[in-house]
Amino acid sequence: MTRRLSTVAGLYKYAVEEDLLGHSPSVHVRRPRIDFESHAAGLDRNEVGVLLVAAGLGSAAEHALISLPALNSLRAFEATGADIEALGTERGHRTLAITRKGGQKAVIPLAPRTARAIDLAVGERRDGPIFVTASGERLDRHGAGRIVRRVARRAGLAKKIGPHTKDPEADASGPPTW
Repeated sequence: MTRRLSTVAGLYKYAVEEDLLGHSPSVHVRRPRIDFESHAAGLDRNEVGVLLVAAGLGSAAEHALISLPALNSLRAFEATGADIEALGTERGHRTLAITRKGGQKAVIPLAPRTARAIDLAVGERRDGPIFVTASGERLDRHGAGRIVRRVARRAGLAKKIGPHTKDPEADASGPPTW
């Protein structure tokens, strides 16, 4: 409702600025207040640590898939959209070139633990997606979510874990940590 009212008010404001209308009929309309507080359940540092340990006991791909969001702040679609060719080295650090939200390109340094897990997950492959399904197709974000939930169950975490689960101690605008 708030977004719709804002859109209408913006249209009328534009019409007044362009001298198409004498005044905006939306000037005195009250808009509902928006609660900017996130209501997503979060993982604390200990829970993230338990999740990483459980991922480390699984396959290399699981470990890499959990490490990218937890240690490198990637979103699910950024992790699953990453290609082997995007791996590199810069100033002695392993890096990964990704496409961020909004299509922005970024090169991020990888945590050593993440880099090792990715190397093990990739194995001898030299191109294509980092994360693949059993049939060799690119893993999508839904498949990644299933893997994360499976690892969370294995870790004994009772909280519902998903792509919008955040660390409550982290900046509220930051990416998910699963």
